[in-house]
Amino acid sequence: MQGLHLKYVNETYDEKGILKTFSLNVPDDFNFGYDVVDEMARLEPNKRAMVWCDETGAEKIFTFADIKKYSDKTANFFKHLGIGKGDMVMLILKRHYEFWFSIVALHKLGAVAIPATYLLTTKDLVYRFNAAGVKAVVCTATCEVVDYVDEAQAECPSLKIKIIAKEGTEGTKGKKDGWHSFTENMEAASENFERPQGVQKTRVTDPMLIYFSSGTSGLPKMACHSFAYPLGHIVTAKHWHNVDPDGLHLTVADTGWGKAVWGKLYGQWLMEAAVFVYDLEKFKPADLLSKIEKYKITTFCAPPTIYRFFIKEGIEGYDLSSLKYATTAGEALNPEVFNKFYQYTGLKLMEGFGQTETTLTVLSWKGMEPKPGSMGKPSPQYEVGIVDETCNPVPIGEVGEIVVCTKHTKPAGLFSGYYRDKEKTDAAWHDGYYHTGDTAWQDEDGYLWYIGRTDDVIKSSGYRISPFEIESVLMEHPAVLECAITAAPDAVRGQVVKATIVLTRNYTASDELANEIKDYVKHATAPYKYPRIIEFVDELPKTINGKIRRVEIREKNNQAGK
Repeated sequence: MQGLHLKYVNETYDEKGILKTFSLNVPDDFNFGYDVVDEMARLEPNKRAMVWCDETGAEKIFTFADIKKYSDKTANFFKHLGIGKGDMVMLILKRHYEFWFSIVALHKLGAVAIPATYLLTTKDLVYRFNAAGVKAVVCTATCEVVDYVDEAQAECPSLKIKIIAKEGTEGTKGKKDGWHSFTENMEAASENFERPQGVQKTRVTDPMLIYFSSGTSGLPKMACHSFAYPLGHIVTAKHWHNVDPDGLHLTVADTGWGKAVWGKLYGQWLMEAAVFVYDLEKFKPADLLSKIEKYKITTFCAPPTIYRFFIKEGIEGYDLSSLKYATTAGEALNPEVFNKFYQYTGLKLMEGFGQTETTLTVLSWKGMEPKPGSMGKPSPQYEVGIVDETCNPVPIGEVGEIVVCTKHTKPAGLFSGYYRDKEKTDAAWHDGYYHTGDTAWQDEDGYLWYIGRTDDVIKSSGYRISPFEIESVLMEHPAVLECAITAAPDAVRGQVVKATIVLTRNYTASDELANEIKDYVKHATAPYKYPRIIEFVDELPKTINGKIRRVEIREKNNQAGK
């Protein structure tokens, strides 16, 4: 068919076939569960929607008819428990296929899905349950988080319903005292679920999805998206991932991360492409490379860290000839990674930028020539600008904050606001602009180059120094596996550059190595940018979803400088 998404899209192309303009027709009652999943099941019931496998060798292939059937059964099961429109339901399901059944079912019910990582502790859960008013949780039985949910419930009066999925630690089939078995109840439920009407019918402006932000500073905020949000990911899948309706797309992400619905659900199924899911417990580069080879993945997306591990751990020796397109996001891409991956595969990594609060806002889109290290150009879906502290556009080449203009319209894909937090919403979204808090500069060709968070830029002896620029140089040194550049206080210069480094396995920390790395940076970039302080660590502090907590390193630096 290859045209389901076209009813929602207005787009034009330039003479080279590159996307020029893009806008969406968003129906007042659009609901991804009915208008995409069920529509695909009606039009092409036998078309594969998902290929799932795990580390034990288990494998399942689900068609769109299967996804409709199981999401309908799940919706009936949830409805029987009392879950309905507007109810908050947390999903802690790793990469289990039950996640897809559950999130589509919640969309059909009009409930609000809150995906979350299995790495949460009791304290994390208490905060999230109470902040969002969570009524129900669907949780994996395969790790300790299920016990943490029990512990948290005593402090969370809103939590009434607990549903457990997968095999438990004692080999029970998703059973635990005080919990409803997902497998048994879903299988027993009717596979006929009618689209609600009247007051239970969803509107496109209703809340559909909440993500807790990564919380690199302060407590996580609750970014709330409406039922229009999935349509915002047409650009993600069509013009960035370049998915093949007859191919197989793999985005590396746990379902607790926003990246999962970017690359494992909305845009891909709107474009009628199948998604590949590897339900792994621990990332091993060799295992993932072998899956790409075995299942003949055609399009692939992963954070730069994954590509770094591929390169450092041995991408050569694997047949990746099925790959036709590769993209990256989640953190800034170092040119060294771009060049090495191109050397091994012949594919140019197409970078993109977006946030939990948005869909893809800046990208190297299909047909463009990427510039290594650049995020690409603004998506025509958004009115993106780079402004100074007074919201005035900055000149070409100057650093400013990335903003989305909403003076004329609110684009589908942009969040509705921070749930239950008008103060933080107003702080980020004012004067007709959504302020991303990320900084960049634009070159003469319109490409954007990432600098960092607004509070990451280092000011030393009158110079403004980009952490990412130095990190890019450091990542070219064979001793560096991961690194973070932060400011450290200095009595003379105000601030100096500090590098916190995780070494590759063949190197040992020493003063000689630190001096070698300093000299390396001095010769690779302007000498004033080199790290005057180097600290070797076993690991970098990170958020639950894997982002480096530079704020934690800065706080440590400030304490040491007192």
